[in-house]
Formats: sequence, C-alpha cells, structure tokens
Amino acid sequence: MTNDTLYHIGFGASDLGASPPLIALLSGDPERARHIAQDAPGVTLEKNLSENRGLNSYLARLPNGRRFISATSGMGAPSLSIVVNELVQVGVRAILRVGTSGAIQADVKIGSIVITRAALCRQGAADDIAPREYPAAANPFLTLALVNAAREFNTDWHIGVTASVDTFFEGQERAESSANKALLRALRGVTAEYRALGVLNYEMESGTLFKMGGVYNIATACVCAVIADRTQGENPDLAAKDRAVRDAIRVALRAAETFDEEYMQPRYWR
Repeated sequence: MTNDTLYHIGFGASDLGASPPLIALLSGDPERARHIAQDAPGVTLEKNLSENRGLNSYLARLPNGRRFISATSGMGAPSLSIVVNELVQVGVRAILRVGTSGAIQADVKIGSIVITRAALCRQGAADDIAPREYPAAANPFLTLALVNAAREFNTDWHIGVTASVDTFFEGQERAESSANKALLRALRGVTAEYRALGVLNYEMESGTLFKMGGVYNIATACVCAVIADRTQGENPDLAAKDRAVRDAIRVALRAAETFDEEYMQPRYWR
C-alpha cells in the first residue's frame, strides 16, 4: 500500500508507474474485470492492483502497447460513482463500461450487444452529480470507436438509448421472478412505455457514468451484452451469456486500443 492509496479502490497513482494509463474498462462483475486483464486474447497483465472491498483492479496492456486499467465497479450506480471518482483521481481520462443487459425491443436478440449513445437516467446517484435535466450522453468519439470495433468483428450490434435504473427487480418491472410481487403503480407498464419510446434495453450504471463524464470532463461510453429478452420473459439466458459477454469484451478492448487519446481532451466535446 502506497501513501497515495485511495480508500475504496485500494491503489494510488504511484502504483501505475511513470506512464500511467489514461483509459479504464469498468465491469460490475469482478470476475469479468479479472478475465479482461488476465484471459482476454492479446491482453498482457502487468500486475494486480487491488482486491480491496471486492473492487478488483488490474493494470494491463493492449496489443498495441497501450496500458489500461480493468476494474470492478460493483453493482449499481452508487458503487460505480465511488470507483469512477477515484479512477479520475489517479489520472484516468476515459472509461468504458462493459456490462450485461436485458433487451426490451423484439429485434434486439439475446447474444447481441447494445452500444449506448444516451441513457434514460432514473438513478438517485446521478441526482447527486447533476440535475435530472442534465443529459446522460456518452462521449461521441468513444462511442464511435465501439461502433467501428463492432463492425470490424461483424458482431450483432445495436446502438441507441438505454434505460438506466437503480434496481434489478422493481425498477425493471420484474414481478414474476421477484420476491416482491406488488410493484408500485408508477412501475406497472413502464417497460411497454419505454419500448414505445424506442428504448433498447435495461441496465443499472450507464446513466450515472455518463453524467459523471460530462461533469468530470472525461470520455465515457458503454457496451452491454444482451443476456435477457424482456419481450419473452424476465430471466437471463445463462447459456447465451458467455458468448455475448465475450463479444462485448472484444469490442470494448478494440475500442480502447483504437481510441485516439487526442479525443480525451474536453475541448472536443464539452
């Protein structure tokens, strides 16, 4: 532990060496963060940074030599907001979320990926970052890097608006698979409303991440593996999860490799 170690992520800028990484890949699942750094093709693990509080973090290198951090955000926006804040403190200027998601449009199939260009943000943590009216929009240049990577790999991909909510069960209108069968009136039928508005999917972090990107002057983007079809049922398809997550990781890594560091400067998009 170094003198500049940050309380939650468990490492500091001095742990990152003379050429600290400017980009981080952020996963809710600590096993996904580990896999990205240790097992993803072409990635070289430099060192384990921390496993403090279950927020596993790794320093790794892409095939082109660019260094990056693979880190765990934990589940949900409050945990993510802490990790993002401290990553910015150690010098990170771009953050790519690599997540999982449930689709609410019939044409967004299980096994595909969703690249989020903006979020319908229904998150309490985001309200502490900026007013509700403040746009939860991804960085356009980092988002384009994700699109180009998806096209390069011929991945089944979609781009659009994501509903980013605080809870997995009530907030995503799950009653059949939830212990709570009595949803609030405001949440009954919300999925159909979002579907009519063209929203593609549900997840739990991107809205807060995007608002933090705007306020903190960093580039943020999100790609999610689709592991549930909410037009058919509530439960994730675990058989399809591995393939979808693998594609999302591959796209995110390629985007991190090709993203021009020049576009991490706020003057291009603030």
